[in-house]
Order: sequence, then structure tokens, then C-alpha cells
Amino acid sequence: MFNELKELVKAYKERDPAARSALEICLLYPGVRAVRRHRRANWFYRHKMFFIARWISQGTRRITGIEIHPAAKIGRRFVIDHGMGIVIGETAEIGDDVLIYQGVTLGGTGKDRGKRHPTIGNNVMIGAGAKVLGPFTVGDGARIAANAVVLKEVPPYSTAVGVPARIVRIAGEKVDYVAAVDQISITDPVTSDLAAIKLELDKLAERFGGTDE
Repeated sequence: MFNELKELVKAYKERDPAARSALEICLLYPGVRAVRRHRRANWFYRHKMFFIARWISQGTRRITGIEIHPAAKIGRRFVIDHGMGIVIGETAEIGDDVLIYQGVTLGGTGKDRGKRHPTIGNNVMIGAGAKVLGPFTVGDGARIAANAVVLKEVPPYSTAVGVPARIVRIAGEKVDYVAAVDQISITDPVTSDLAAIKLELDKLAERFGGTDE
């Protein structure tokens, strides 16, 4: 337990330029408190003491503003910067050396059963306000931009941006979004409306014998 805390403090010092001392990190950083309390809640959950596990996790939510389901699996050196408004679902899995910012949701879409939440690889960064929704994998070394909404798998060492998220880089190289990665198929509503208007105009032109050039 002490070694794990020592690792965590070191990770915060490396990733947060505002961190001044180990004492400050241990006592004042909500992310540290949330992760340490989650370890206890997870232990109770794995030993089928579900009420105690949820009691701890709900207490963590009130204290820190960070909600982590006690069944979620979290790796080592998990850094939460700021932390307010973070939600991590029941079947979420998080690897080692992951960094996430405030307002992140690792959630479900409501249509899946069983495994409903994402699996986050090692050394992943998820920006403020990002939503990662569904039972897919975010690969090792991936970067998810602030406020992105990720609905499909993210390849390792890639960067995802936008709503819905699209892949703009893989291993540091720019990619053609349409050709390389189809994150989600979606119809542009403006294009659809214009097409419908044009169809009606064509029908009217045909009915009244054409239009003047």
C-alpha cells in the first residue's frame, strides 16, 4: 500500500506542474483521495460486500465530486487532475499511467448488456469534458481531446477529437478521416433537407412545364 501511494505521488509530481510537495498531494488532492477510497471499495465489492462498497463510493462522490463505481478496475499511477464531475462506470477498466481531467465520463450508451463501459489502455490521456461511451477499447498511448464524444474504438497511439470523435493522428502522423477511420456513420441533416427541397422543386418544375432559364 505504501509503495503504491509513493508511485502515485511521484506520478502527480511528474504530470501536475502545480504540485509542490508529497504532503500536499496526499492530503489535498481529490484525485488521490478518490483512488485510495476506490481501492477499499473495490476490495469490499470483490468480497461481495456490496452495500459497504457502495457506501464508500458514494461517500467519495460527496467528498470529491468524483464518482467511481466500486466494481471498476483501475491500474497503477492513475492521475486525476482537478477531478470534479468525473464518472467511471461499473464495467470500466483503466490501465496503468492514465491521466484524465475534470468532467470526463467513462460510461455506457444504455443499449448494451454485461460489459457496458470502455476499456482504457496504458498511458492514455483523456481531456476535460470528454465522454467515452460504450464497451470498446481505447488503445495504449491514445489521446482524447477535450469535449470529444468517443463512440467507437480508438487505435493505439492515436488522437481523437470532435463530436462524434474522429481520428486525426496515428503515431504522430495525420490521417485522412474518411479513408482511414470511420468512427461513426452519420447523415448530415442540412444536406438531407437541401436534397428534399431540390426534389420538391424538380417535381414542381415538371408539373408546370419547366422553368425559365
